Amino acid sequence: MKIAVIGATGLVGRTILEVLQESRIFHETELIPVASHRSYGDIIRFSGDDYKIRSIGEAIEEYPDIAIFSVGSEVSRDWAERFAENNIIVIDNSSAWRKDPEKPLIVPEINAEILTRKDRIISNPNCSTIQMVMPLAPLHRKYKIRRIIVATYQSVSGTGYNAVNQLNNEREGREGDMAYPHQIDLNVIPHGGDFDDNGYTAEENKLLFETQKILDDTSIRVSATVARVPVMYGHSMALNIEFEDEFQVDEVREILSETDGVILEDDFKNLSYPMPINAAGKDEVFVGRIRRDFSAPNSLNMWIVADNLRKGAATNAVQIAEYIVINKLL
Repeated sequence: MKIAVIGATGLVGRTILEVLQESRIFHETELIPVASHRSYGDIIRFSGDDYKIRSIGEAIEEYPDIAIFSVGSEVSRDWAERFAENNIIVIDNSSAWRKDPEKPLIVPEINAEILTRKDRIISNPNCSTIQMVMPLAPLHRKYKIRRIIVATYQSVSGTGYNAVNQLNNEREGREGDMAYPHQIDLNVIPHGGDFDDNGYTAEENKLLFETQKILDDTSIRVSATVARVPVMYGHSMALNIEFEDEFQVDEVREILSETDGVILEDDFKNLSYPMPINAAGKDEVFVGRIRRDFSAPNSLNMWIVADNLRKGAATNAVQIAEYIVINKLL
């Protein structure tokens, strides 16, 4: 088995390497690491062996079985189809293919069964979408979701190294490059992605169309507000969900406690609830503060936290690759 990681030196790329080494399927895989020309020729250690960083063109010539892309949309649009034409399965972490109706958008616990041997380019959803739909999928099957109102509190690692460096520089009083248009330390920036003409951002729009595509239901309405907060790792979300059918809060808790990949932390009497400081480095999605919204019928509030680099990106991509291998879809 050969796996290429395109963007192996980025925050998500390095996390992908960690998750691959933890995998029972891939920890002894032959790695083909790819990064920008600045890193070309550098050595990456993987599962006890040293691998030289290649160019993306060289990676195609190595004919990996799977290529996990963790680069920008422009690079993915330029190269993903070239890999696919060489019968290499591409798992893409950018937004390049998510809206394409021919490209599956996959969270393995929810919809991996739609994958077939014909799928050569598979999209990894946005980090916030992944952690939101993980607990929502079983609730949608039971009660049918009509509308979601969501506010996100996203960590700086979701923006990349430059944003992590900005936060560290500001906390330590150093000058440095700015990843954001404003100070992030001791601040909250209600802005994620580029603004469109109606005042919503790209990150907010992703929460709408990706949720509809993953849950296979275009009737679900989503109203989102994205904010960036001075947290290193772990995105948090406050959700208000309106269902078509009546529910019991205890039954909601029971459903979520039995959902793979979801951990219930919902004991307000003992001050137990999800927090990014506890979710960092973990693969699960943590859910708490579950309570009925008494201001509207069939409505529920909850709080969701997950590590955006793990389940929000790297872990989900590796889980897709594992599903492909286990189900012989290569």
